[in-house]
Amino acid sequence: MKPIKVGLLGLGTVGTGVVRIVENHQDDLLSQTGAPIEIAKILVQDLSKQRNIPISRDKLTDNPRDVIENEDIDVVIEVMGGIETAKTYILEALERGKHIVTANKDLMALHGPEILAKASEKGCDVFYEASVAGGIPIIRTLIEGFSSDRITKIMGIVNGTTNFILTKMSQEGAAYEDVLKEAQALGYAEADPTSDVEGFDAARKMTILGTLGFRANVALADVSVKGISQVSKEDIAYGKKLGYEVKLLGIAERQDDLISISVQPTMVKQSHPLASVNGVFNAVYVYGEAVGETMFYGPGAGEMPTATSVVADLVAVVRNVKLGIGGRRAFVPYKEKKLKTDEQISAKQYILLHVADKAGVLAQITQVFAEYDVSLESVLQHPNPSNPNAEIIIITHEANQASMKKVLKKFEQLDVVHAIKSVYRVEG
Repeated sequence: MKPIKVGLLGLGTVGTGVVRIVENHQDDLLSQTGAPIEIAKILVQDLSKQRNIPISRDKLTDNPRDVIENEDIDVVIEVMGGIETAKTYILEALERGKHIVTANKDLMALHGPEILAKASEKGCDVFYEASVAGGIPIIRTLIEGFSSDRITKIMGIVNGTTNFILTKMSQEGAAYEDVLKEAQALGYAEADPTSDVEGFDAARKMTILGTLGFRANVALADVSVKGISQVSKEDIAYGKKLGYEVKLLGIAERQDDLISISVQPTMVKQSHPLASVNGVFNAVYVYGEAVGETMFYGPGAGEMPTATSVVADLVAVVRNVKLGIGGRRAFVPYKEKKLKTDEQISAKQYILLHVADKAGVLAQITQVFAEYDVSLESVLQHPNPSNPNAEIIIITHEANQASMKKVLKKFEQLDVVHAIKSVYRVEG
């Protein structure tokens, strides 16, 4: 029986996991696909580097042409990371009729439409399950599982580093800077953690999920992004007192074919399932018009969870090849993208103000909300011995973003408001 030959671009953490699974699960893969799967060539940077898996030296190469131009290779798996070089290799491989599996969220968020268009032109498959939420099969679920439903909202914890930091801050009362150092020491956060803590990594993933969920070409620039670097242990503590946990959420919403997508620290009601997703775990909550509410939970990163998603995509590609339908089931967004305006985006808000500690201040503040037609759900004035200002915590009823911007601008002009310390969306 002729094997399906695979070329692997990259042999880092995920690439190593892919080799382990393919080598150790041959019987399972054969039963699922009807063909043996063989990793024929692997592109590496350093041929002399010691590997922690046994692998034949003649399978390794430092020349990408040995993979991309190899006529025996049917499928190319890209797990090398980066954007421009990976994009070049993938487009060249597609030009030669090779199917693609990638775990590259940055690439798919920025250049997904171009890559998928080339795949469609060449009759090739491009699968990228591992690009979002590691071992959680969320991409295939959005494409296939919700194919008969209309998704109205996708809300998720899609970055394990920030979830680890916020969990430790919540459970231990620690400061952000201290937990970030711990996350870096444990290898959960990079030496430069900007992509994670400022929300850019999550924004790329929400670009992909928004495109799939709403069947429209969402661009990274369409995502409003705010990270967790300004979240204080006071925010976490006050949230707990009010019955909330702080999570960095990606939120994609659709109403009457108008969409909005954001990444932001969010006060999540403790009774909501996302509030109990802790550590480096990810979870994606999907609302469908027919099915209602569903949640998908699991490890968001790591060698084996991510490699499992990569190999699942490989199995799907091989099945399509065996059936002769490769490239015919490609996902192509077909809806026009219509973004909501600030007047059309609405949510509850948590606001922490530092104000002058004197009579009449609260009346001035509530008057501002009334002026812009924002109603209040709760107002709490909290003494803080370490703060000479009074601290006022407000949770609004649902209000549109345009009105909230006007409220906050007015607060900046009030002498009695010394600082707008925090503003977070409220969910659940």
